[in-house]
Amino acid sequence: MALKHPDRPAWLKVRFPAGGNYERLRVLMREQELHTVCEEARCPNIGDCWSRGTATFMILGDTCTRSCGFCAVKTGRPGVLDTAEPRRVALAIQRMGLRHAVITSVNRDELPDGGASMFAETIRWARSLSPETTFEVLIPDFKGDRAALATVLAAKPEILNHNTETVPRLYSVVRPQARYERSLELLRMARALDPGTLTKSGLMVGLGETRDELIEVFRGLRDSAVDILTVGQYLRPTPEHLPVVRYWTPAEFEDLKSEAQAMGFRHVECGPLVRSSYHAEEQVAGAHPGLSPRNGEMVMMPLTAVRGAPSGNP
Repeated sequence: MALKHPDRPAWLKVRFPAGGNYERLRVLMREQELHTVCEEARCPNIGDCWSRGTATFMILGDTCTRSCGFCAVKTGRPGVLDTAEPRRVALAIQRMGLRHAVITSVNRDELPDGGASMFAETIRWARSLSPETTFEVLIPDFKGDRAALATVLAAKPEILNHNTETVPRLYSVVRPQARYERSLELLRMARALDPGTLTKSGLMVGLGETRDELIEVFRGLRDSAVDILTVGQYLRPTPEHLPVVRYWTPAEFEDLKSEAQAMGFRHVECGPLVRSSYHAEEQVAGAHPGLSPRNGEMVMMPLTAVRGAPSGNP
């Protein structure tokens, strides 16, 4: 008998991607030959975020060396590293007039530093063109490499995010090439290397975890001095990916949020459509009132107005 999957509830309906800002951003990404996790991972919030002029840039190409059971990004052997990509990301951030930019990547386990130097170079380029912008990086685990992590932190992102994604019991099917304890250790190392950088992590629910298991992960993250927590519903991107075991209700998300807030996280985003980068600019302000990015209407600067980077950059 075929396994019956639960029907998607009404509270998970999202707006269809459309509108002027959405189309302008789509064109900009193609012009600059850039990838976004919004598109590659089939994020349900792409219509909302792109219509507001925000996006999460995905560097290091569009092919991942890992095969997580939940992720729609393609797996395989990546192509040659595009060393001009940091500059193009920086130009896009400037053209959009972003006050808070999120940069993530595929896993590139074949690279000696896992791509850490490209994260750092992207931040440096972007900060040179947009000095008032705050930056958030959503990084892979770099196989636990402390030097790679230090390379990223040396570029001084305001927020360093690494998602634990799920509970330890489910790692073998959800994140088969990752280890829960390694992810926690990475977050602890980040705090030790740069106490001034906010740290952040996110989880999905709906893969078969229990409430008690989630609360235990929350405790582990707080014990690792994580500042910001995001929790959202897993949505199956294609029939080839892991099935949804169940849909958590809005009331259950509120319960999880209350539990997390009681543990002392600086900011908690918890809801069916929450993703680690969803409304990231608001998460910054909630966790650190001194950092107040003001994303609003997207202002598309003409290419002739784009300033060059300072001399000395490649």
